[in-house]
Amino acid sequence: MKLAQTFGQFGGQYVPPLLVERLQELEQAFLRYKEDAAFKKELAKLLKDYVGRPSPLYFAERLSKQVGNKIYLKREDLNHTGAHKINNTLGQALLAKRMGRKTLIAETGAGQHGVATATAAALMGMDCIIFMGEVDVDKQKMNVYRMELLGAEVRVVKSGLKTLKEAVDEALMHYIEHPEVFYLLGSQVGPHPYPQIVRHFQKVIGEEAKKQILEQEGRLPDEIIACVGGGSNAIGIMSAFIDDKDVGLIGVEPAGKGLKTGKHAATLTLGSPGVIHGFRCMLLQDKDGNPSEVYSIASGLDYPGVSPEHSHLHETGRGEYVTVTDREALAAFHDVTRQEGIIPALETAHALAYLYKMKPEGKIVILNFSGRGDKDVDFVAKHR
Repeated sequence: MKLAQTFGQFGGQYVPPLLVERLQELEQAFLRYKEDAAFKKELAKLLKDYVGRPSPLYFAERLSKQVGNKIYLKREDLNHTGAHKINNTLGQALLAKRMGRKTLIAETGAGQHGVATATAAALMGMDCIIFMGEVDVDKQKMNVYRMELLGAEVRVVKSGLKTLKEAVDEALMHYIEHPEVFYLLGSQVGPHPYPQIVRHFQKVIGEEAKKQILEQEGRLPDEIIACVGGGSNAIGIMSAFIDDKDVGLIGVEPAGKGLKTGKHAATLTLGSPGVIHGFRCMLLQDKDGNPSEVYSIASGLDYPGVSPEHSHLHETGRGEYVTVTDREALAAFHDVTRQEGIIPALETAHALAYLYKMKPEGKIVILNFSGRGDKDVDFVAKHR
C-alpha cells in the first residue's frame, strides 16, 4: 500500500505491490503527455471535429419559468456517443496508444462509458473488453448492442449484486492478471493517479461553461448542479469554479426508494470514510468495513463509493450534497422532456429533479446535462 497523492484524507493508492509499478508508469506517462504539445493538439482536434465540442450552454426558458430560477443546461448530451464520457475516453485512449498498449478494458454501469470506450478503441484500431453487471446489461440492452457493434467484447458479471461495483471488481482483477492491457477507468475513482487523470480530461466541461456564462450573463452563476455517482461529470463542471467561493457547488445523489429503506446510493449523505477499489473515500459500508449493498434506478449512480475529490469537497463544506428519489427523478425525466423537448438520461434526471426542490429566487444556475436518455426510454416506459 502506498498513500500517493490525496485530496485531504481521501484518495491514495491502496493496491497490491504488483500494481504499484504499473500505476507509477501510468502516472509518469500522464505527467509527460498532458503537457506535450503534439498530444494536446491531437486531443483538441478530436474534441472539436469528432466529439463536437464546445458543447452549447443552453438557456432553458420554459423550465426556468417553471422553477423560478434562471437555468442553463451544459449540453454534454450533444457530444458524440451522447454523454460526457467521451471526453475522458479519448484522452486516456491517446495516452494508452503512446504507451504502446493495444487493448483497452473498462467497467460500465449505465453503459455510456462502455460505449465511449468502445468508440475510442474502434477509432484507434485497438481491442476492447467491457465488464458490465448482469442487472445493468438487462436494463441497458441498447448500449450493450452498441458496444458490440463497435467491436467490443462485453463480459457479463454475475457475482454479488451484478451491478457497477462488481463490474469494477472484475475489471481490476483482469488488469492485475494482464499487465499488457490499459485500464480505462471511467469515473473519478480508483487508485492514484486515476482521479487526477479523469479530472484532467473532464475539466473541459467547466472551462467551457465558465467562458460561456460570462459571455451570456456577464457574470458567474450562483450555483453549479450535477448528479453524483462516481463523480466525473460533476467534477468536470465544478473544477473550474472551485476557487470561486461565491459559486455554490451542488451534487445530487440517488436516494433510490428512500434513505430510510436502505435501497439507495447516497454515499456522501450517509457514508463514512473507508477504502474501496484501491482508494479512500466516503463509503457506504457495514460495521466490518465491507461495501454495503446499494441501489438506484439509474445504473450509473449505484456505486457504494464516490470520488475522493467530492469526498474532500463534502468534508470541507465547499460542496453541498443533496438527494433525490427514484420517483422524483422519474417525474423530472418526464417533465423536462415535455418542457424543453430534451430527453435526459436517468442519471441527469436526478440533477434536474433538484431544480424543483430549490427556492424560486431568480438565481443563475448551470446544470450539467451529462447524458441523453435514449438508453433509458425502454426501461422508463416499463415503469411509467
